[in-house]
Amino acid sequence: MSAEQLAELSDLFVVAAVLLYFFAMVGFAIELAFGRARPDKAAAADRSEVRQPVAVGAAGADAADVTPPIDGAVAAPEAAGKPSRAGTVALALAWLGWAANLAAIATRGLAVDRWPWGNMYEFVVAICFAAVTAFLGTQIRYNVRFLGAFVTLTAALGLGLAVKFFYTAAGPVVPALDSYWIAIHVSAAIISSGLFTLAGVSGVLYLVRGDGMSRLPSRADLERVAHRAIVFSFPLWTFAVIAGALWADRAWGRYWGWDPKEVWSFITWVAYAAYLHAKVTAGWRGRAATIVQLVAFACLMFNLIGVNIFISGLHSYADV
Repeated sequence: MSAEQLAELSDLFVVAAVLLYFFAMVGFAIELAFGRARPDKAAAADRSEVRQPVAVGAAGADAADVTPPIDGAVAAPEAAGKPSRAGTVALALAWLGWAANLAAIATRGLAVDRWPWGNMYEFVVAICFAAVTAFLGTQIRYNVRFLGAFVTLTAALGLGLAVKFFYTAAGPVVPALDSYWIAIHVSAAIISSGLFTLAGVSGVLYLVRGDGMSRLPSRADLERVAHRAIVFSFPLWTFAVIAGALWADRAWGRYWGWDPKEVWSFITWVAYAAYLHAKVTAGWRGRAATIVQLVAFACLMFNLIGVNIFISGLHSYADV
């Protein structure tokens, strides 16, 4: 196939991924809305959180919403009972959407003969793929179907916005991006961003969960999912920041130049470091810790999208 045909095929795969993610979201939403609720277990779990003692020095933590310490021995998060038919179909559609998303990235890479995340459009497509991969990978080991509706909705909206507002025709990249560092630096940023997105979705659900949303797991389970995702992704983001500095030295002759992207990448790193530090040293749990991680997630989103759209700098190569 020619490069033009591969590029067109990639675009079709993106559209297919949007549709599959959307219908998967509908299936997951049906399961959440009409599946078997677990009010007794969820309510008891949330009430038990209130009775947990706050660690010494945990000033600032919400004493009315403290969750148990997180360790490797806790039970895996559970959704509401066994998968319903809608949930099973939704999970299959999510996997098909994931495959279409992967095919879109692969065919785009073949069309341009480079790593396919050299502009904003390609980067967002890859971020959506990473977010769904984080969800499906977690689902293989733990029962986190309750996140399915929200993650697939995020991916569908992300791909839709990429096609509508960020689309860039397949082609070569600017000289600064023509380097093997794009495979190292950007890949680490994409993977960590996908995991941070999973944590962000869990954090939002933590804040909105109440007695009327008993089909969701307890707040302890939601916080546990977010914490584990951040623990995995933070070292990757750290590596991405360091690799970016090394790439900047090779491309522009300096490791740090106060470019907006560099600044906000570091701000994001500091915000997530603050979250982990507060969890370990001050014993923050519950609402206070969740708010900190959502602030960090907001910094991440502004760094990935806002900086490229609203602030000019050396990273304004995204054709936005």
